[in-house]
Amino acid sequence: MQVKEQRINRMLVWLLAVSAIVRGILAAWLEFGNDEVYYWTYALYPDLSHFDHPPMVGWMIQLFSLNLLLDSEFFIRLASVVLMTADTYIIYRIGKDIKDAQTGLYAALLYTASVYGFVITGIFIMPDTPLMLFWLLAIWMAIRYFAGLPRFARNDADDDTLRVIARRNDEAIQKNSYLLFFGLFAGLAMLSKYSGVFLWVGMGLYILVFNRKQLKNPYLYVSLLISALCCIPILYWNLQYDFISFGFHGDRVGLGKINFATFGTEVAGEFLYNSPVNFVLIVVAVVAAFKRKIHLEKTIQRLLLCTTLPLIAAFLLISLTRPTLPHWNAPAYSTLILLAACHLSDKKPMKEGLIAIPKGIVAALCVMLFVVVFGAAEIQTGFIPLDRHTEPEMQGRNDFTLDMYGWRQLESKFSDLRQQKIDEGLMKEEDGIVADEWFPLANLDYYVARPLGMKVMGIGYPDKLHKYLWINDERGGFAKGEDFWFLTDSRYFKRPEALYPGGFQSIESIDTITIERGGKPAKNFFVYACKGLIYMQPSVNDLMAQREAEKHKTEEP
Repeated sequence: MQVKEQRINRMLVWLLAVSAIVRGILAAWLEFGNDEVYYWTYALYPDLSHFDHPPMVGWMIQLFSLNLLLDSEFFIRLASVVLMTADTYIIYRIGKDIKDAQTGLYAALLYTASVYGFVITGIFIMPDTPLMLFWLLAIWMAIRYFAGLPRFARNDADDDTLRVIARRNDEAIQKNSYLLFFGLFAGLAMLSKYSGVFLWVGMGLYILVFNRKQLKNPYLYVSLLISALCCIPILYWNLQYDFISFGFHGDRVGLGKINFATFGTEVAGEFLYNSPVNFVLIVVAVVAAFKRKIHLEKTIQRLLLCTTLPLIAAFLLISLTRPTLPHWNAPAYSTLILLAACHLSDKKPMKEGLIAIPKGIVAALCVMLFVVVFGAAEIQTGFIPLDRHTEPEMQGRNDFTLDMYGWRQLESKFSDLRQQKIDEGLMKEEDGIVADEWFPLANLDYYVARPLGMKVMGIGYPDKLHKYLWINDERGGFAKGEDFWFLTDSRYFKRPEALYPGGFQSIESIDTITIERGGKPAKNFFVYACKGLIYMQPSVNDLMAQREAEKHKTEEP
């Protein structure tokens, strides 16, 4: 058995190393997506919380980039490269704890084969990056608490009564410490993303249905208090701004009229984001668990199902009435990988001296390899045409891979154009860039304004600007008569005259910048000069005062 575990450990080390190297290369090579570059602003202007999400992703970027001292794509994404490696090891350890080292290895391989695990949390910098770390740690602590600890090898009869009592007290304290750590990690998960609250939903469900005696355990309430204390930054920030973040997410997940199209999109997305092979293996394992065909302690099976199925069901229900994103419930599927690994381990017990990888896992890894190679090649070369538009203002409209391509090229070409117009006297060195939505504001901020020493400001509705409402104030706000550049691409083309009627004294079309990929035009950026600001974008404090005034007006008889 020791020889087997040594071989498994060697395989695990190779898996962790190769995975980290590949993801590190891709993290440095690929340009940011819209969401990622927006989260860079969380580190640029840190706060106790933010319009869209809790603060943890920004703190992670600050930590791994040395507070943006190292601000390339690699260092901003470094948290994802490191934490996904840790996630893979943790899921291995959980699998080993609940069954054996073989199960742990299978779980680690399946997690590596997950698009959500490998790409979304392992390359891209997203709130899911810290969420998954703390989610898995919380699940691990819950399992160690409820499934019990290995007993002391010595027989109680061989010891006197006082020593037996002391040993049992130590055991109880150690066991309850797992419950307290669960509260800590669940709190940190909520500080990463609001969906972390489902850890407590799952814990509560398990206790109410299967283990109600825990309601008498004071450590349970201390654990809950620890989670609540972790959330103080979120609550304090939202209290300052009339719970604007909760209102935003409430609008996103509220129920409405039945829409089977959005439900179908959600199911298809879950199938793809969690890897098609993984998805099938997970569904088969869940069915086997309900049929009691998995050799795994009943307590662990129930705990895994209680902490995952509510999250999956919640977003499937929401998707029946409005659009959702499939990675919202992906932590649940990642947890259920443990059931799939147990099921595969049952079917393929390890023979003496032989480590056999099931065909399902091999297939899942092959799919992952294909996705990474094909995806990266398509982003960088566009070898498969995904868009047929030829009109300049619509070129690339349907090619979603262009969201992660062309920004570096834009900076180089815009720099020359900007200097030319400054030399001609049309624009000034201090003129900034303006837009009406968080993307492309963040993209322009990182890829264009940052290297050129320009400021980026947002003029638009709060539900479009998001954090740029606060960034406007951080950058000194607006002054009447200011001039701004306006850049819009053919993927999301907008006319500034339509966006800002009467907002500027004049708006002039300057030039068109063509972004090439694979030697061919891929998309266009249209550059405008917006001269003489007239409209004044309300500050955050102005908006809060306006909301308060509207409240009082509504409350008046």
